[in-house]
Amino acid sequence: MDMRITRISENIQRLTANNGGVFTGPGTNTYLVGNDELTIIDPGPNLSEHIDDILEIGSGRITKILITHTHQDHSPGAKSLSKRLNIPIYGCITESSQLRDLPIKIDHMVEHQSFIFSSDHDEIVSIHTPGHASNHFCYLFNGYLFTGDHIMQGSTVVIAPPDGNMSDYLDSLKLIKDFHVETILPGHGDPIDEPYDEIDAIIEHRLKREMKVIHQLEDCHPIDIDSLVPKVYDDVNALLHPIAKFSLEAHLIRLIENNLATFDGQKYSLVE
Repeated sequence: MDMRITRISENIQRLTANNGGVFTGPGTNTYLVGNDELTIIDPGPNLSEHIDDILEIGSGRITKILITHTHQDHSPGAKSLSKRLNIPIYGCITESSQLRDLPIKIDHMVEHQSFIFSSDHDEIVSIHTPGHASNHFCYLFNGYLFTGDHIMQGSTVVIAPPDGNMSDYLDSLKLIKDFHVETILPGHGDPIDEPYDEIDAIIEHRLKREMKVIHQLEDCHPIDIDSLVPKVYDDVNALLHPIAKFSLEAHLIRLIENNLATFDGQKYSLVE
């Protein structure tokens, strides 16, 4: 069996699901935290081979499942794993996430800065980080921050309204800097060892993109979103423009919230 397993530290292992693609990069990362007792963070998609690999590595030591959010590449495996092991699922459900995502039963609703304990490792702290999804949580353990889709290695995060929100995303990035983080362990890609530099770079990138939206609105308003996408994302492969449209809408909503733009139901304009 080819298990895509990597040891991150003496008590963290990473297993990457075989679901690589445009949205998932090399695949969704499942993390196993602990030694004698294991906590699973993001069991990923409900792929039988992936679930079997988790069970083989865990070998009777898995006691709980944490999910960062309920998107289909991160959480569906939780139901199967929970049923087979009779263990609880920790996570969060919101009204808007229920409208978007597949239904999932959460046994323990996590809250911002709640503590999750096990017998053989220090506590895991949950940090509410809405933006990519309203119910998104990161988990902090011994300086390692498990970021799900809040921060990904080598790729920007899609912010898709209405459950995604650009202002919330930027605020959540800033919030992470209040915690002691040494290494980011993303839901897709490899560890990031300069976490605060990475966060600053993401914020800068998003704000530069926002300024580009403003400049294009100055030149072209009123304009519909489909015409705006290639102008704002002229530095991105056109094949990715349908995906970029989601984040562009999130930027436009943020500009409207900040009284910098208006929308008449069809076209956007800059406030004079």
